[in-house]
Amino acid sequence: MFIPLYDTNRLRHIRLQYVTIGLIVVNALVYLATTLGGENFTNAAVLGLGFIPSVVHDKVELSPEFVVIPESLSYLTYSFLHADIFHLGGNMLFLWVFGDNVEDALGHIRYLIFYLLCAVAGAFFQGLVAWDSQVPLIGASGAIAGVVAAYLILYPRVKVWVLAFARIPLRIPAFIPLILWILFQVVMFAAGGEDQISWACHIGGIIAGSILVLVLRSRGVPLLAGADGEPDPTPNVQQPPVPVEPAASDGTPAQPASQWGRGAATSRD
Repeated sequence: MFIPLYDTNRLRHIRLQYVTIGLIVVNALVYLATTLGGENFTNAAVLGLGFIPSVVHDKVELSPEFVVIPESLSYLTYSFLHADIFHLGGNMLFLWVFGDNVEDALGHIRYLIFYLLCAVAGAFFQGLVAWDSQVPLIGASGAIAGVVAAYLILYPRVKVWVLAFARIPLRIPAFIPLILWILFQVVMFAAGGEDQISWACHIGGIIAGSILVLVLRSRGVPLLAGADGEPDPTPNVQQPPVPVEPAASDGTPAQPASQWGRGAATSRD
C-alpha cells in the first residue's frame, strides 16, 4: 500500500544512529552468508536458527545435525534471517526510515534492547497462535513492527515521503501510512491471511513496541510530536495593556487607571 522513502525528522539527542546502521549491516551480512553458502547451508541455517514453535515447545525434536544454539535463543536469532532479497530489503527500508528517530528518542542502548524485545515478542505471539507449528519463522518483521508502532506514538504528524501503491510519490503526515499499515496487519491476522507471512508476529511486535516506547523513551522526549518533530509550542498569551491616565497639566506623572475605571472611589481614614 505505502512504501516509505524518507522522513523530514532530524536527530535531536544523538549524532548518529549507529545502532540502526549496525542492525542493517548485520542483517545484510547474515543474508549474504546464508545465501552464498548454498541451498543446503541456507536450509540448515533456517532450521537451526529460525523460530519453530513445535520445537521450542518440545512437541517435536529437531534433528541433532541442525541443533546449533539453545532452542530459547531462536526467539532472537530468527529475526536476522531472511527468505530473499525483497524480504530483506523491505524490512531494512522500514528500519532505515523510521529506526533512526526511535533510536534518537530512546538512546542507543535502550533502543537496542527495545528492538530485540520486539523481536522476541513477535516470536512469542507467533508461538501462542501456532503452538504446534513446524514451520520456521524468519525475518525482522516483528522488530520492525515495534519500530513502526513506536514512531507512530512519538512522531505521528511528521511529514514522510512515501510511494502510494508503489507508484505515486506523496508527502503526508506519518500517521496516515503507519495507521493504515497497522490496520492492515490486524485485518490480515484476523482474516487468516497468506500462510507464508506471519501476521501474528507483526501483531506481537506492534503490541510490544507500543508499550516499550512509553517505558524506554528518554526523559523529556514528548509523545505525539508536532509536524516538525518538536512538541507543540505553548501558546504565547499576551497580557492586555494596562490603561494609563494622561499626565496632569501640572506635570504630575501619569498613573495606571483604576481597575474599576477612572471614577472609582477610594476609601480614606
